[in-house]
Amino acid sequence: MSRFCKGLHKGFAQEISGEQKGRLDCMLLEAKGSWAEAEKAYSSLLEDNPLDQAIHKRRVAMAKAQGNISVAIEWLNKYLEIFMADHDAWRELADIYLSLQMYKQAAFCYEELLLSHPTVPLYHLTYADVLYTLGGLENLQTAKKYYASTIDLTRGKNTRALLGICLCTSAIAQLSKGRSKEDKESPELQSLAAKVLEKEYKQRAADKLGLVTSALRSLKI
Repeated sequence: MSRFCKGLHKGFAQEISGEQKGRLDCMLLEAKGSWAEAEKAYSSLLEDNPLDQAIHKRRVAMAKAQGNISVAIEWLNKYLEIFMADHDAWRELADIYLSLQMYKQAAFCYEELLLSHPTVPLYHLTYADVLYTLGGLENLQTAKKYYASTIDLTRGKNTRALLGICLCTSAIAQLSKGRSKEDKESPELQSLAAKVLEKEYKQRAADKLGLVTSALRSLKI
């Protein structure tokens, strides 16, 4: 990496702008492991151009490379205060939160992603997974809705979402014990999802059908 940066520096010295040269200098410091100097240089560049997305992202990458996850989170949040429409940054922040089991914060990131990209099935699915993990009646009910929207967006082809419907329905039923019938959810959607799952496994993994059927029957509704 160090040789590569030096080579770029020499090969394009007459063609690159001062800003580009500054970035290369910072990357060279990173490659040498001179983290403090690189951070100081990046900060100086940001003072000249606070809207330079590439430099903001390099700072995040540098923090992650050093294992300073809390610093990476801080800089990603500051970056997103300026560039709120950067869905890649929201996903990166969500992934970091998930790796730290900070599910409420990850859920917020996916809410932002869903606002800007409401037709991406992966965001619906992952948001549902996060809410299911958080648990609680309200979260489970919302998770079930997003598993259902994932199924709609994928035309019924998402096995994980189908299973999510079954798991949520079972968990909601357990938490709703003792409530009035009006407060309880109908098991029809769960029954339909279970049938589709069994059909999918019968066609694609018949050797596992018995295991899947047994697992689905064990879910109490």
